[in-house]
Amino acid sequence: MKFLFTIAVLLLAAYACGFSLDLPEAPTPGPDITEPITITAPDAEEAHLMLKFGAGDLMINPGAVENNLVEGTATYNVEDFKPEISIEQNRVTIDQGDYKFRTVPDLSDMKNDWNLKLGDQPMDITIAAGAYKAEYELGGLSLTGLSIKEGAAHTELSFDSPNLVEMSVMRYETGASNAKISGLANANFSTLIFESGAGDYTLDFSGELQRNANVSIETGLSNLTLVIPPDMAAELTIEGTLTNVNVDSGWSKNGDYYSKEGSSPTLTIVVQMSAGNLTITD
Repeated sequence: MKFLFTIAVLLLAAYACGFSLDLPEAPTPGPDITEPITITAPDAEEAHLMLKFGAGDLMINPGAVENNLVEGTATYNVEDFKPEISIEQNRVTIDQGDYKFRTVPDLSDMKNDWNLKLGDQPMDITIAAGAYKAEYELGGLSLTGLSIKEGAAHTELSFDSPNLVEMSVMRYETGASNAKISGLANANFSTLIFESGAGDYTLDFSGELQRNANVSIETGLSNLTLVIPPDMAAELTIEGTLTNVNVDSGWSKNGDYYSKEGSSPTLTIVVQMSAGNLTITD
């Protein structure tokens, strides 16, 4: 598995740099185990869902049956990857398990795949992940908040249909990664905070912007593409002296401030970029 193998590479790099790591033996993969996950929606107006995922493949979609908050499967071949579920009133946590990598292991044969569906109960979601591959389709849910914090990752996140409730804050923090986030107007957020290390990132604001929204982007040396639909009103301020900016026609420019008119509510974006390439397109 690519992203499990990445962990081994990073650990080897630590050794090469002279770091001393006190590490026991790595586990030996066994046969694949597929475990069902079914969590009934809590009896509350809003649920709080926390997913703790170390390494592997994580897929999330809508479509859980009525009265279920989460349903799906976890497939793994290391016993310590067995997911642990805890429920405290309206707070639900699914944790990959307590195994910690403490050696330079051969991870090529390890498997850790979650395939989850979410229900339509209003909820806020927090995802804490490491080096992994993720595919998220979150359109049509009722998300009051969304926070994703990940390490080295390859992530595709989309909102193919509108979020059914207003989302206060959407936060996305990532390390050196590749990420494509599409249908962002459908997320129905008031504020989007995006923070990243080096990498390639696409933020696509297509969809239905239902109200004025603010976006804060802070990124390192990276290639960043912002997709702003032609009919969306937008204001953009760029902070960063070493940034190469490419902007489609249709925008007015005044120094580091860009704007364009549209028929929608206004999307206000501030980009802090230390260096790299910024492309603004429709």
